[in-house]
Amino acid sequence: MSFKSKIIYLTGFMGSGKTTIGQILANKIGWDFLDLDRLIEAETGRKISGIFEEMGEAYFRQLETEYLNKVSVYQDHIISLGGGTIAFKDNLNILKNSGRIVYLKTSPENVYLRLRFKTDRPVLKMQEEQEERATVIAHITTLMENREVFYSQADVIFRTDNLPMGKAVDLLAKQIDRYI
Repeated sequence: MSFKSKIIYLTGFMGSGKTTIGQILANKIGWDFLDLDRLIEAETGRKISGIFEEMGEAYFRQLETEYLNKVSVYQDHIISLGGGTIAFKDNLNILKNSGRIVYLKTSPENVYLRLRFKTDRPVLKMQEEQEERATVIAHITTLMENREVFYSQADVIFRTDNLPMGKAVDLLAKQIDRYI
């Protein structure tokens, strides 16, 4: 497969570091950074959580695919995807045909620790339900397992657990260097 476009897509479960790592990585290699969720929010004038609540997940996923098609022609971009983007409809094909995919893999326990105080994650509403840690981790594990078949098709699988941010970016930059 030839590398048609210079796009690196960052995928992985929410809380895996896609946006944080993506911004630093783009700066390090001199590319632009784009967060697909933030683009959707900016262009629609609505928060992702609001779109989920008001219009439903199916509507959001269709909107996400439309925006993914728009950005798939960009050059020299690191694009952070939503946690479920890769698992919806034809998105995996769009990703594979327009760039390289990096899966930022993290454990359910680390996702819990990173997101336990967040209130803006539509798929994981931990605070409102006041669920116990084990229940939330079990829910995260189930969602991750359902998406793993898609995540595992990435060109690079990079573990983000227990790595300082700077070290993670340096190691990842070395792994993706062969694609750019």
